[in-house]
Amino acid sequence: MNNCQLPTVIPYINWSYFFHAWGFPARFATIAHIHGCDSCRATWLAQFAEADRARAAEAMQLFKEAQRFLQAYAAGFNSHFRFLLTDCHAESDDIVLSDGTRLSFLRQQQPPYLCLSDFISPDADRIGLFAASVDEGFEQLFAGEDDYRHLLAQTLADRLVEATVEMAHEHVRKFDWGYAILERLSIPDLFAGRYQGIRPAVGYPSLPDQSLNFDLDRLLDFSAIGIRLTESGAMQPHASVSGLMFAHPKAQYFSVGRIGEDQLTDYARRRGRPVNELRQFLAGNI
Repeated sequence: MNNCQLPTVIPYINWSYFFHAWGFPARFATIAHIHGCDSCRATWLAQFAEADRARAAEAMQLFKEAQRFLQAYAAGFNSHFRFLLTDCHAESDDIVLSDGTRLSFLRQQQPPYLCLSDFISPDADRIGLFAASVDEGFEQLFAGEDDYRHLLAQTLADRLVEATVEMAHEHVRKFDWGYAILERLSIPDLFAGRYQGIRPAVGYPSLPDQSLNFDLDRLLDFSAIGIRLTESGAMQPHASVSGLMFAHPKAQYFSVGRIGEDQLTDYARRRGRPVNELRQFLAGNI
């Protein structure tokens, strides 16, 4: 699944996050789940209180324009997914890969005191590493020409890369890793996270240190799918994402939250990086 034509990815778009990016509350995102005929749209609109109808009509129009945009331009672009499944084991708050690479993580400083390494066996286990992106040309559509359509392209690109990961993760669970070969879930089930395992992304609450991207780049070679890293570990094109996949049936998402100076110092030691450097990456957690 290295390259995916965007039309095959579109069914995996979680429209709730698209509408959130445009400032719409979740209740307006339900427009994405109704039949597109005039009667169904009118029925959907009628369910809102009079005070909300104008906003609901805006959401309806935005969704229609997003659909037209995808129909007009998606076929000319691809998304890309890179994946590595490797043997590993846990050592305290670290995960040691089969090649000796050590990935270090942060532990919550409040109950239930979770760390991602808790979901890996200290004896022998496996972990997935991934990165995904959308052709940079897609998010650059109408740049400098039409601000509205350019923003539409950018927000759709963000959703398309996440949709690519959703689709690829399903394939990984069933085939590449194969630990959930009997899984039978609908796309709404996938959005609700009803599958076994988790896929925390770099920069998200359980993986707040963006510098982990440098480690993943060495292991996956982001350039193979067109991803570049800035000095701060940010990914370009913007419609890119990276992270880890865990299969443990009790794995769950969590937020590391605030950490103390002692944990920062210990984490820097395990990462082999200066404390002040990591302080910058973890400013939001200190």
